[in-house]
Amino acid sequence: MKIYCCKEHIELAIDVFVDEQETFPILNTVDNLQVLSTTCEYCRKQPVYLVANE
Repeated sequence: MKIYCCKEHIELAIDVFVDEQETFPILNTVDNLQVLSTTCEYCRKQPVYLVANE
């Protein structure tokens, strides 16, 4: 599971991840060159974090 999110939605992304995966996620910062066409899962801002289990 991967959730891209902005700074404002990091808490929501962590909550959703924990609810669905029943484990704490690995948080990584996102390099803007990696995700040129990707936006935050909850708004249209540029993502800052990747909440994932990888």
